[in-house]
Amino acid sequence: MNIWFIIIAIFVVSLIVQNTLQSRFNKYSKVGLPNGMSGAEVAQKMLRDHGIYDVKVVPTRGMLTDHFNPQTKTVALSESVYASRSIAAAAVAAHECGHAVQYATGYAPVRMRSALVPAVSFASNIVQWVLLAGVIFINVFPGLIWLGIGLFALTTLFSFVTLPVEINASSRAISWLSASGITDSRTQPMAIDALKWAAYTYVVAALSSLATLIYYIGIARRD
Repeated sequence: MNIWFIIIAIFVVSLIVQNTLQSRFNKYSKVGLPNGMSGAEVAQKMLRDHGIYDVKVVPTRGMLTDHFNPQTKTVALSESVYASRSIAAAAVAAHECGHAVQYATGYAPVRMRSALVPAVSFASNIVQWVLLAGVIFINVFPGLIWLGIGLFALTTLFSFVTLPVEINASSRAISWLSASGITDSRTQPMAIDALKWAAYTYVVAALSSLATLIYYIGIARRD
């Protein structure tokens, strides 16, 4: 009963965070940058300022689909960021470039997350099926649900390793935006606020994953 209360509470918080993030992004998307640069131009400048010349900035479809791909060495910016000249676009673009800087400087948590990617990708593809089979056949093959728990624990670990990676990328973005003069005293707090709410989504996701893991452990221990 207690774990269900926690799971429901986290779900409600998740909805609040997602709605607030969307609201903040929409609000700050209407506020122009003092120097009028686009998201793509902000990204290119941040990469150059950090001595990174082998990473390309490219557009990608979708809303808030921005990401850095270390394999292709591309910073992909969504349609609402790439050409936009708003503070929201600048914050998102700088955040994604923050990941490029992490790889370029050998930031330890991002190396750890990269090392986990192959195992987590495999676990994510089968974990729900293993857990389902484990619950159904818990009295016949009790070890099966523990296998599923082990796989899910790996994805939970990945969620928590992701936290410092995302928070650090935002910290790098915020510091650079101010130091480079991209933002001023009026727009800097907006960039901080936008990236703060984006970070909250990762915190909620990690807590949700942990709560779900505890739930499955409870099922296995009741057997």
